[in-house]
Amino acid sequence: MWIPDLVAFHDRHGWHVELNPEALPRLRIQPDYAALVRRADRSDDNQFLKEHLQEARWLMKSLTSRNDTLLRVGREILARQIDFLERGEEAMKPLILADIAQTVEMHESTISRVTTQKFIHTPRGVFELKYFFSSQVRGEGEGDAHSSTAIRARIRKLIQEEPPRKPLSDSKLVTLLDEAGIQVARRTVAKYREAMGIPSSSERKRLA
Repeated sequence: MWIPDLVAFHDRHGWHVELNPEALPRLRIQPDYAALVRRADRSDDNQFLKEHLQEARWLMKSLTSRNDTLLRVGREILARQIDFLERGEEAMKPLILADIAQTVEMHESTISRVTTQKFIHTPRGVFELKYFFSSQVRGEGEGDAHSSTAIRARIRKLIQEEPPRKPLSDSKLVTLLDEAGIQVARRTVAKYREAMGIPSSSERKRLA
């Protein structure tokens, strides 16, 4: 089981994202050891110890920098996906690596690396940070856009609410989505449906 690297929570001041203390490595340099190395002479053995002390400090500084970067990226992602936290997958906004990279002034490859196998605990469950990125599908209005995650969630909900003896065809799903301002091709609906492991309407009718 993955230990979340970040925790998202809500209080009277709004939404917050913090590092998870349980996921942080507990590292420190023993003060007496560091003082002993500083007072030591210039022998080869003591030079060896000084080099290792320097490497230990560099490691701790690197971990601090990594955690600071993770926290900055996590906060920026969740700031753009508050609607998801409050309303679920159907409210997920389109988001790509470049959006976050531009805001935090880092390279896309850095954002990709930071969000891979890094998890956040939210009131809706534990998610890999990459989960919050999804492609954009244009809507019918100017500036209106929907994420592929939100569209899949809408398709799943429509199918869950369909009459068992009269399941919705992919064409009918296209029509219902269009009425909600989401314009997608039938083949896209079929692709999303199959990716979620949902059988075709004819198969669902036989299973009813």
